[in-house]
Amino acid sequence: MATTILSEPMTTTTPMPTAPLQSRSRPPISPLAMVRALTGHRDLVWQMVKRDVVGRYRGSAMGLLWSFLHPLLMLLVYTFAFSYVLRVRLTQSPNETMIDFAIWLFAGLIVFGLFNEIITRAPTLILGNSAYVKRIVFPLEIFPFITIGSALIHAGMSTLVLLIAFVGFHQTIHWTIVLFPLVLLPFLLLTLGLAWFLASLGVFLRDVAQTVGIACMVLLYLSPVFFRTDAIPSPVLQWLVFFNPLTIPTENTRRVLLDGQLPQMLPLAIYSGVALLFAWLGFAWFQRTKRGFADVL
Repeated sequence: MATTILSEPMTTTTPMPTAPLQSRSRPPISPLAMVRALTGHRDLVWQMVKRDVVGRYRGSAMGLLWSFLHPLLMLLVYTFAFSYVLRVRLTQSPNETMIDFAIWLFAGLIVFGLFNEIITRAPTLILGNSAYVKRIVFPLEIFPFITIGSALIHAGMSTLVLLIAFVGFHQTIHWTIVLFPLVLLPFLLLTLGLAWFLASLGVFLRDVAQTVGIACMVLLYLSPVFFRTDAIPSPVLQWLVFFNPLTIPTENTRRVLLDGQLPQMLPLAIYSGVALLFAWLGFAWFQRTKRGFADVL
């Protein structure tokens, strides 16, 4: 006779493991840990950068094409307003074309736009991604990298428009454009440190997001985006403008992209040292304070 063996149902249940909250252990703050925050999660950073860029244009008819059309339209507006309406000129040289000031201005606005996008988004990076803080272990320190990656893609499109316009009107391009990453890297390091600091501060002080936009506008009008530093009559004011974090990147961007000159090496070296220090201090601040994010959120 065949015997049927029925398995008895389990009388005890094993609780499913839940994802722990952010670790309460003291996170590393060394400069090497700062580098590993990017290199150790570069695939995750890249995937989230792509999601951020694509998500910005999701639902629009032209999609990512807007990242090229937007700076192109802005350059056309600047050209019309400053060259044909206001007739602003950089110099009195007869060789200067009417579009030169618009291109010169646009180069400065690329630097400011990169800075402005990163810094204004920084205070809400953690607030806007609170699920990553409360539910799962996630490397929160990569959020500024994601913002910088997204901003760099848009700045790259603007730079492409700038170079196309420059070549179209001047029929030449300078080899010094290969030095543009050298000019941009210290600027990104400084901005990264500020983004880490503001991302943490924005969790505890919600008013930070409102004041950062005003601060960026102040920095814009106190930087050589709309004027030349050699046009400032007072040496004291020139010295104060030099401490603006946008000054050296803006001037060196124009030198390598538009003037065909080498960047100012001594100011760039000093700026690089300060930027590296700011990046590490911002990272250390973020790592020390992120243990309290879950309690606040």
